[in-house]
Amino acid sequence: MSSLFPTTAERLARARSDLRMGVGVVLSQDGDGILAISAEAISIDRLAEMRARGDVTLTLTARRAETLKIRAYDGDVARLALPNDAGVTWIRSMADPADDLLHPMKGPWQELRGGDCQLAKAAIQLAKSAQILPAILYVHVENPRDLANTHDLTVIDAQASSLLMKNAHALTQVVHARLPMTVSDAGRLHVFRTDDGSSEHYAVEIGTPDRSHPVLTRLHSACFTGDVIGSLKCDCGPQLNAALSAMGQNGAGVLLYLNQEGRGIGLANKMRAYSLQDQGFDTVEANHRLGFEDDERDFRTGAEILKKLGFKSVKLMTNNPAKVAKMQDMGIEVSERVALKVGETDQNRAYLATKAKKSGHLL
Repeated sequence: MSSLFPTTAERLARARSDLRMGVGVVLSQDGDGILAISAEAISIDRLAEMRARGDVTLTLTARRAETLKIRAYDGDVARLALPNDAGVTWIRSMADPADDLLHPMKGPWQELRGGDCQLAKAAIQLAKSAQILPAILYVHVENPRDLANTHDLTVIDAQASSLLMKNAHALTQVVHARLPMTVSDAGRLHVFRTDDGSSEHYAVEIGTPDRSHPVLTRLHSACFTGDVIGSLKCDCGPQLNAALSAMGQNGAGVLLYLNQEGRGIGLANKMRAYSLQDQGFDTVEANHRLGFEDDERDFRTGAEILKKLGFKSVKLMTNNPAKVAKMQDMGIEVSERVALKVGETDQNRAYLATKAKKSGHLL
């Protein structure tokens, strides 16, 4: 095969972009195939085109199905036959819980069970990786690759793509350069890029840490609201600043800035979760109503960056035991967990309590 053909990772990058724009993506496996479109981005014309091709199915995560009182016969996903009178507004309301309390839905639902649901699961997995609402409309198609070629659509092998999305992504260091900072003149910023075309991640190195000893380290997930504009709804900004200050005072350290906004669901979905919190749901309940798990982040990325920088052991600044466990699982020794208890406000006190009670944070 010519090297000009895109790899599975490159096709995934295209597919994520297509889904975000409401363009159809073809998923193929063992000769079977579906045409999949994001429920939140579906247009009237494309919905009509899908219906002309056969019976349309709406697939949701089990978390979203639980909110809507839909039985998830396929484990982590639920499949519904799309009602004949369902329009774009109805479909979007099934995906987005913003108005659930104003317009409670009671069905009846025509849940689907039996048959192979692997393509539906792959489509939901792809939607999550695109950081859109995990709700997909699809229709089965014959000769999926012919359909993709005829309509200039991205086609991906579902099995190969699912395996790639589950595995830790390979990282390449793109560049690093000296960066004097407020906390230390001896700063250096490393930029890493994943091979699957998703987010870049950064490592901020303070001083010249000794690679043969545990380095003071913080795995910090990007938080635009807390880190940049001083949100009082979380403790992210104070944690970021406190970690950098401690590294500056220590004379050495590494802060990994991972682009996993909103515990991995993206800024748009994070704002949707905030809107649900204004309706009275806590942070975990809000994520579940949107169709996500408590935490969709992948801390393996942080471990891989540390290895590429030559570190084998860390003093990890965190209140989250899951980060410690993941570092250990990935071969990074955690010689010490350093508590990072800063930034509590009247506005985030309940949020922090929920993290402690439901997510096991040590606060």
